[in-house]
This record gives sequence, structure tokens and C-alpha cells, in this order.
Amino acid sequence: MAADPRPGTGLRLVAFDALKPAELDAWQRLRAADARYDSPYFHPGFAAAVHASGRPVTVAVASEGEQITGSDGQSTDIGQQGGGGGARSTGAGGRITGVFALQRDGAVARPVGWPGADFQGPITAAGHAFPVRSLVTGTSVRNLEFDHLLDGTPGFEPWTETRRPSPFLDVSGGLDGYLGRASRSGKDNMSQARRRIRKAERTLGPVTFEADIVDPVALDELIELKRGQYEATNARDYFADPSRRELLHLLLNTRSADFGGVLSVVRAGPHLLAAHFGLRSGGVLHWWFPVYDPAHAALAPGWILLRELVSAAPDLGVTRIDLGRGEDEYKRRAKTGETFVCQGAVLRGPVARAVRRVRNTAVGTARNTLRDTRLAPALRRARRAMETARQSGGGLR
Repeated sequence: MAADPRPGTGLRLVAFDALKPAELDAWQRLRAADARYDSPYFHPGFAAAVHASGRPVTVAVASEGEQITGSDGQSTDIGQQGGGGGARSTGAGGRITGVFALQRDGAVARPVGWPGADFQGPITAAGHAFPVRSLVTGTSVRNLEFDHLLDGTPGFEPWTETRRPSPFLDVSGGLDGYLGRASRSGKDNMSQARRRIRKAERTLGPVTFEADIVDPVALDELIELKRGQYEATNARDYFADPSRRELLHLLLNTRSADFGGVLSVVRAGPHLLAAHFGLRSGGVLHWWFPVYDPAHAALAPGWILLRELVSAAPDLGVTRIDLGRGEDEYKRRAKTGETFVCQGAVLRGPVARAVRRVRNTAVGTARNTLRDTRLAPALRRARRAMETARQSGGGLR
């Protein structure tokens, strides 16, 4: 098990709405100082919206020369502790060196926005690793699970199980700039989208694109179309939980200068072709919930939507569109680059770690067995059918 890199680092667990102005300011300063944290998911505005939607957010605040306070009210001086023990103390102080916004499910903690956050992890000062082991040994948190952790986050290497690509589009210079960097496939699909716009205008009516609108009715329409997509593909319905619908509406109405939700809609005449709800912060737009009307799938409206967003990027102040983790065909075609995100868990005891290893091995074995049985052709056909559906819509999350 990895040790915390600095023995004098302490940790406090604080409800989001109990954070002091100085702590929120430190969060903003730490984030602004390192481009790794430019994703909207690291902005305190995202945690604020999640908390306000009815899913309580706890923030682990790491400081030099500070104590650790669990959600159960216990305090332990991390600077003096060995393992999970240590002297009891009260009070707070020290320079803040990291923040990590979390959601709790009993003794299990997960990054804020779970399971919908496409980038996760602590925000730390240069030269500091977050005291993640202390989080699971010195507080009421026993397990910390993650599935989109920034690759290379210091202190998490021993706990990382898999790494997967997370593609992005460099849209500096708008459509012309993107086309100068795109793959041949990306250019071809953008050209096809232009031709399909003309076809949609001939058959359905004038094509209009609104890049950033505050329209609760349109957002509800997007959510219902998305839920229909989940049902059609036998995917888990993210919006079955009403708090997640509330989260999108809260974000839609968040209009600060450096953070907010972005709702984009493409219509042909009175017909909605495709829509997208994402997050923006600075020059980054995160591609979060794209959807299209299946009645117009032959037009590949998702590609039309993506083309229009790329074209509008300069007016939106956007230079990068993050597509999120996934190896979907449309992401492979559209991307100009990629980063990586990690899956794993930080566990308190050896029994929990052994159980997780056994479970992961069993799941992997089951997958390999299915690939090698008579079910394999059917599984491949199902995957192809789902991929066709995604591509027809321009690639949907």
C-alpha cells in the first residue's frame, strides 16, 4: 500500500455547503494553476449543482500541518498518525494543498457527479500528492471508487486497474481549424454532414442551429429522447433518478462567466433533428448528453450537430471539445487527440482488496468465456447493431 508522500499533510471532510470562502477561493486557485484541471467537472460550480440537486457532496480538503475530520465527527492528526490511529485533536489550519469533491454511500466514496462525471480526481498543488490512503484509513470512508480518474494522478498508481482513452477535438479556429487537424475520416464525415443539411432542408424545412439556449422545454425533450435511447439499447437509464434531471436544469440555469451548462439544438423546419447538453468552463466544452430523433436517423443528425458546434466554437469561446471516455466509432473518426482516464478503487483492508481482485477476475473470465462460446456471434451482431445506431445518430453517449 502506498504511503502518503508528506507526513505533515492533514485532511478534513467538509459538507460542500459548509465550505468557507477561503476554501472555495483555494479550490479556484489550485484549479487555475494547472491546465490538467480545465475540465468543467473540476469547477466548484459542478459540485455546487450536484449538491443542490439533492445529492450531498462532501469535500476532502488537504492541508499542510492539519488534522483529519471524518463525517462521523472524529478527528485525527494525520501528521502524527501511523496507519489509521493517532492523537485526537480539534481545530483547522495550514495551507490548502488539495481538494477532492466526493459523494458518499455509507462507507463508500465516489467522485462528485458519479456515475456521470467523465473526469475525476483531486485537485492538488504542484509537487503535492493527495493523501488518498489517509482518506480510507483515517476517516469513516472505507473505500474510494473511481472510473474516470485523470491518468497520472499522483498517489493513485497502486490503485489503478485499467486505463481507457478519452478523445477530444481541438477546435481552435473553428471548423476550418478543425478540418486542418482532423483525420481523413473526420473530414469525410463533416463533408457528409454538410450534404445532409441540404437534404434536410429539401425534405423537412430550413435547418437552424442554436448553440447556447436556455430553454427548459427543449431540455426536457432532450431528456425524454435520451431515455428512449437508453430503453432501445437496453442501457441503464441515467435519468430514472429525478435528481439527475434536476441537475441538468440547475446547470442549464448556471450562467457564470467561467462555468455553466450549454444546450444546443438543431432543427429542420419544426422538427428537432438533434440536441446536446454539455458543460463549459473557459475554453473547454464537454460533450455530455447528445441525442437525436430516431425518425430522422438516416440524416445522421448527430454529425450535423457536431459540425455546427465545431463551427460555433469561436463564438462560444471554445477551443476544445472533450468527447468523454469511450472507443465508439464516431469518436475514433472525429477526434484530433486523446487523453486517458483510469478505473480502480482505493480500499482500506486486505480482505476488501482480495474480494475486488476475485470479482474482477471472475468478470474477466466470464467475458472471455462468452467470446469463446456459441453466443459470440450473437454478441458481435448486437454490438454491431448498437454501433450502427450510435453512428446513425452521429454518435451518442
